[in-house]
Amino acid sequence: MEPTVRVTVLGAGAWGTALAAQAATRQPTLLWARDAEQARAIARDRVNQRYLPGLALPESLQVGSDFGAALAHAGQDGWDRGLLIVATPMAGLRDMLTRLPAGAAVMWLCKGFEAGSGLLGHEIATQVAPWLHAGVLSGPSFAQEVARNQPTALVAASRDEALCRATVQALHGPSLRIYASGDPVGVEVGGAVKNVLAIATGVADGMELGLNARAALITRGLAEMTRLGLALGAQAETFMGLSGLGDLVLTATGDLSRNRRVGLRLAAGVSLGQILQDLGHVAEGVYSAPTVLARARSLGVDMPITEAVVALLEGRLTARQALQQLMTREARSEY
Repeated sequence: MEPTVRVTVLGAGAWGTALAAQAATRQPTLLWARDAEQARAIARDRVNQRYLPGLALPESLQVGSDFGAALAHAGQDGWDRGLLIVATPMAGLRDMLTRLPAGAAVMWLCKGFEAGSGLLGHEIATQVAPWLHAGVLSGPSFAQEVARNQPTALVAASRDEALCRATVQALHGPSLRIYASGDPVGVEVGGAVKNVLAIATGVADGMELGLNARAALITRGLAEMTRLGLALGAQAETFMGLSGLGDLVLTATGDLSRNRRVGLRLAAGVSLGQILQDLGHVAEGVYSAPTVLARARSLGVDMPITEAVVALLEGRLTARQALQQLMTREARSEY
């Protein structure tokens, strides 16, 4: 019989709630919500009405708003068969990591580059909390499907092999497969850039450019993602895996993708402000796109699709002008 891993998920948004619900079917799991009223409502109703309405949560899932109790649940006075999972947006990762005790085992779910600093999650952790056993959990996953126990595969990436093993042990089950990777750089680049590329694909679909155009955007987008990843020290094969090609295809084509919806509505002429107001959830690609482009330029990496998305989001180009900019680029070798 496998040892028990006590899991605490920090953040009660859609993805954090869905993963906590999955973990609770295998391990003692606590979901921490920043808002005490939200925590009480979830615990009472056994549903996260704001983020996952209509999806019942397992009775075994504990819910609370006491941060100290949440850490204690996972045994985080050092690594004692416990796992913390940070489920905040990227903007909240830095603050959350600084609140964790030395030696804690932590994985984060957020995807993107931090606005302002341009750092990926593992770079933030190295800067502010090098005393943690840290890594990222990513891959092609819509929260609604995970909460419904539909088959999903994720990758746990860290240079700490013991942390990867503990994450697999805690979460791997019949409907959630967890693969291990020693390349957190590649996994994080894939998770960040795919959101930007999904906006581009949504624009193309909204303009009814056809399936050929969609395939071209996804393929050339994968090339952009790989170029940036290699410049940052990632392994090329990571981009053919779950957090690269897998997450890109899902986010660029899936109807549940918020970033794709942003692109569809931009193509329809809706203002970005109105789109974000109507969306009601974070679309990380909108906030990550300028930072992705700035990081690429600092490294001398060419990312024309990302550049077009940024110009569109900033109102410097229309959807049709962005397309024209891409299609009139000089011909070159594919590789």
